[in-house]
Amino acid sequence: MESLSGYGEDVYCKSAREKIKKACDCEDADVYFLVGGTQANSVIISSLLDSYEGVISADTGHINGHEAGAVEYTGHKILALPHHDGKIFAEEIEKYIKTFYENDSHSHMVFPGMIYISHPTEYGTIYSKKEVEKIYEVCKKYEIPFFIDGARLGYGLMSKESDLTLPDIAKLCDVFYIGGTKVGALCGEAVVFTKNNTPKNFVTRIKQHGALLAKGRLLGVQFDALFSDNLYFEISKHAIEMAEKLKSVLKEKGYRFFLESPTNQ
Repeated sequence: MESLSGYGEDVYCKSAREKIKKACDCEDADVYFLVGGTQANSVIISSLLDSYEGVISADTGHINGHEAGAVEYTGHKILALPHHDGKIFAEEIEKYIKTFYENDSHSHMVFPGMIYISHPTEYGTIYSKKEVEKIYEVCKKYEIPFFIDGARLGYGLMSKESDLTLPDIAKLCDVFYIGGTKVGALCGEAVVFTKNNTPKNFVTRIKQHGALLAKGRLLGVQFDALFSDNLYFEISKHAIEMAEKLKSVLKEKGYRFFLESPTNQ
């Protein structure tokens, strides 16, 4: 029966933002709650790119293969690189950008204006801290933003294979989002800008894309709970443990495992 402000200006959203900033060890971060992952990708990418720029992604990247062309619908081409078990590497990214600028007719082409990765990848593989650091170095060299799609970020952070922490993620990119939908929330993603680099009038851009929830408290309540008492990380850890347990049981029964495609996980 509470009477609360709309569009993410309620007390729950404000509390959730503070908890997320603390968890990221980034008190200056700007945090926005959007309704879903496709909207988050589309809004972030279109807001950070100039009209003549595209976004570099693995060819298996979610934005390239499974979002109905949402990013390209905004007028920005996805510049897809061949993947390695879902990942792209700094050396190949730099080679692509260097080759682009060495082309005398590059002014007639789509400029590489951003790097996009998903962590974990669409294949469930994990970027190491060193791999992320190298990609970010390339971004800084060419002065383009580095965006990490964190739809499944909780699982990446809690994987036994991972040496990345949430503060590492906040430090080693320009923007990322913390996925709620795929970690048990009814809906919602928390977009985090970490370098005082939030695009001008970002809330207006969110609304233009239909990604601003009027009853924003519904997102705030969820993220406020997820970032209380380490719940986000405990849920992620539990999911990994249950998946491993299921895999072990099925192996005992003689089942084998394979991946048909990046969307059939």
